[in-house]
This record gives sequence, C-alpha cells and structure tokens, in this order.
Amino acid sequence: MTTFSEERHAAPLLPWQAAVAAAALATRSRWPHALLVTGRKGIGKRHLALHFAQALLCETPRDDGGPCGRCPACGYVAAGGHPDLRLIEPVERDEDGNVRPVDAIPVDRIRELIDFAQLTTHRQRAKVALIAPAEAMTTAAANALLKTLEEPPPATYLLLVSDQWGRLPATIVSRCRVVAAPEPDPATSAAWLAQRGVEGAELLLAQAGGAPLAALALADPAIQRERDALLDALAQPERLSPVAFGARLDAYPRDERAARLGDAVYWLLAWTSDLARVASGGAPRFNPDRSEALVRLGPRVARLGLFRYYRALLRQRELLGHPLQPRLVAEALLFEYRAAFARERSAPRKA
Repeated sequence: MTTFSEERHAAPLLPWQAAVAAAALATRSRWPHALLVTGRKGIGKRHLALHFAQALLCETPRDDGGPCGRCPACGYVAAGGHPDLRLIEPVERDEDGNVRPVDAIPVDRIRELIDFAQLTTHRQRAKVALIAPAEAMTTAAANALLKTLEEPPPATYLLLVSDQWGRLPATIVSRCRVVAAPEPDPATSAAWLAQRGVEGAELLLAQAGGAPLAALALADPAIQRERDALLDALAQPERLSPVAFGARLDAYPRDERAARLGDAVYWLLAWTSDLARVASGGAPRFNPDRSEALVRLGPRVARLGLFRYYRALLRQRELLGHPLQPRLVAEALLFEYRAAFARERSAPRKA
C-alpha cells in the first residue's frame, strides 16, 4: 500500500491523540533527550511526534506544555521551515526538487543530524530532530546515532517514530523513553474520515485494518480501481492471467510502477490473510465486500501452502525499495498464487 506523502509540515493533533499528548507534555520539565513513538502504520504517529516537536520549540507554550500555535516558532514548524527542526526520513530529492521515497536512511543523513546537534540554536529555544521511521536506518546509521543518544548536547531532543520497533537495535531502544501512539476506535476513525468527505469509511477502514490515515490514502479512486481489478482476478485463480496483470502494471508511467507494485503486494497480503481466516472458520477482516469469493476459495487452499505464500509476500514487501522490475515481480507472485490452486486440484483426494 502506498502511504508516502510529500507533506512536510506539522499537522493538527489528531482527535484520538489528545489524552496521550497531554499526559506526555505534562512532564515537559523532565522531557527525555530521546523519545520513541511506536505503533502500527497509519494511526498518526508522525502527527504526534510533530506535535511534540512543535511544543518543544514553541516560544510561549501553554500552561499544559502544549504549543501555543501563534508564536513565530509555531508558524515556522507549521510551514515546514523551522531552522531548529530536522526531519530525517527515507526520501531523496532530485535536482528539480522532486521528492521520492527510498528504502533506507543512510549513515550520511545521521551524520548531518549529528552536525546539526552541535550547532547553536537559531531561536534560542531547542533543537529537535525527528527520525521516521527509525527502523529505516541502516546498521551504520543506527550505530552513528548511538553517540548522540549517549551524550546529547544541551537542549537537543531526538524524536524517533517506528512502525516496527522490534527491528531497532536494543541499544537504541534502551536509550529512549517509549510512548505508544493511541489507536482510535472505529467510530472515531469513521467520523474523522467523514469530516474529510470520505465515502464508504467502514469498508476503507476494513481494507486498512482499522488504521484511519491508511484508509484515507486508500480512498483514492485510482487505488480502488486497481484493487477491484486485482481482486476480481484473484477470485478466479483458474482464469487468472499473471501476464495480463503484469501488462496492466507496465502501462503506468515508469516512475509510478514501483508504487503500484507496492499496492498490489498489500492487496495480496490482505487477501491471503482473509483466505486463512475463512479457511479456519472465521470472517474476512480486510475484504468484507468479497466474502462470497473468499468463502468459496478458502477450503480449496492448503493452510501450510497459504502460510508459505504469505511469508513470500512479506519477504517481497521488504524488497520493494530496491531496484526491481515491477512487472516481473507481480507476475511471479501471481503465478505462485495460481499454482497453490493447481496443486489443490492435482492432490489425491482421501477416501
């Protein structure tokens, strides 16, 4: 699923984050030099971390420790131009200023952060660096960050955001205070999406596993058209043409194909997960609108084979940021999916 955004400025605190933000900022006088915000993708961890950054840089904070939203520092953060704030993310900017996602945060970016930490503040308040997602740091980058975590300069704060904090080195985690980003309930998520003019919020939330920001990204009509095309094909494995789907992917402009492949891998993961749930007597979680097809296909797939296919999809997801041929990857994954049903047909039936 494509969730990358070129938006670089602070967003308002999300409704479900108010209590956690207030509790954290109530201890602002004892704010740690490093904070790790954890939680699954799509629930607004980056929003929360940017709110903390804005509060730390605010020149006239409220009595509760929150940012005033009116001082020059708050304005600079909102505009994405505060000189004492650095955002370290797995992105690259080309000569024309275009931003594109990459798979890792290299050591050079962390060295830039270390140099920034040694500078005198511009606004005489603090220096804040936000790393998101922190698990995207290479091993060399994580090792380079350790010294700053161990001996942070005065009034310098590090905010790490992580979808999978289990992938972070223990030496990094042990030097951070951990804050779990709150999960919104379905009603709050649906109301938030409705305020943004999103129709069919319930189904989109199901597709996103309940994550509202991910559901907002999935509301894109182009993404939904590709989902429908792929799921229509998956529902009829005996008629599925991996080559035809590969050609559909190849019809996109070259710079969009990797993103479309990422979406396809996400839909395959969600579909495979639902197949496993249905085969075990449960109900589909991600694709409730495809219950009939899933119920029909669930008994036809061996659970062990389905588990292996799911693991193969997870491995492929980890490689999405590397140079690849999106068409060939998509075709290989769909051939493997189709083969699972071919094996089922050829397996001898028990008496």
